Amino acid sequence: MKKYLIYGILAVTALSCSKSEKRTGANAANEQKEMTIGSDTSVTEKIIKTADMKFLVKDVQSTKEKLGSILKVEGGTIAEFNTHSNITGDEKVKYSTDSLLELISYRVEGMIVAKIPAEKLDDFTNQIARMAVFIDNQSLKQDDVSLTYLSNKLKNQNKVDAVTQLNKVVPKQKTSAVEKSLAIKDDYIDNKVNNLFTDRNVKYSTITLSFYQNNTIKKMIVPNDDLSDFRPDFFRRLWLNFGSGWSIFKEFILVLANLWVFIPLAAAVYFIFRYYRRKKLTV
Repeated sequence: MKKYLIYGILAVTALSCSKSEKRTGANAANEQKEMTIGSDTSVTEKIIKTADMKFLVKDVQSTKEKLGSILKVEGGTIAEFNTHSNITGDEKVKYSTDSLLELISYRVEGMIVAKIPAEKLDDFTNQIARMAVFIDNQSLKQDDVSLTYLSNKLKNQNKVDAVTQLNKVVPKQKTSAVEKSLAIKDDYIDNKVNNLFTDRNVKYSTITLSFYQNNTIKKMIVPNDDLSDFRPDFFRRLWLNFGSGWSIFKEFILVLANLWVFIPLAAAVYFIFRYYRRKKLTV
C-alpha cells in the first residue's frame, strides 16, 4: 500500500513538472514572437526639410544663372523658375515732332523652386546668403513623417497576407475574392507610391527662392501717337482756311442759285402786300 502511494506522489510531481516546462516553453515562444514583431516595427527616421528665402540682389538674371550653377555642383535641380517685371511708373515726354521719350520705372522679380540633397541644404542657403544684398526673410521647416511611413509599411504587409488568404478561397467565392483582392492591391500600390514619394522628399529637400532687384529706369524713343502734333503750322493753316472760306462762299452762291424761284415769289408777295396796304389807307 505504501509502495503504491509513493508511486502516485511521484507521478503527480512528474506531471506538474511537465506542465510547468510546457508553460515555460510557451512563455518563451510568446516572448520570441513579441521580439520579432518589435523588430518589424522599428521606426526609421524620416525627416522632410523645406526652406524659403526672399532676398534682394543686384541683377535677377545673373542671380538665376549663378543659382543654377551652384545647384548643378551640389547635385540639385531647378523644378520651377519664372521672372516678371512690375511697372511702378510710366511717363511720356515730347522728344521731337514725330517721337516721344518714354520713361518706365520697373522692378524685376524672380522665383525658383529647387530640389537639393538634404545634407547640403544648409551649405546651399549659406552660399545664397553671401550672394544676397539684403535678406528679407529666411525659414526652415522639418516634418517628421517616420510614423506615417511605418504605418504604410505595416499596412502593406497586412495587405500581402490578406491577398494570400483570399487566393485560397473556394471557387464559389472566387468573384468576390478577386474584387477584394484588386481593391487591396490598389491600396497597396497607393501606400507603396506614397512611401516612395516620402523617400524622395527625405533625400531631396525643397527650397523656394524669391529674389528681386531695385527699381530700374528704362528710356525708350517711341513714335508720337498724338495726331494733333502732325497738323500744319499756323500760317499754312491760315492760308488753307482762306481757301476754304472762298470755297464756302461759292457754295453759298450756288445754293442761292438753286433758290432763285423764291426771290421773285418773295418780291411779288411784298408788292401785293404794299398795294393792299395803300388801298386800305386811302379808303
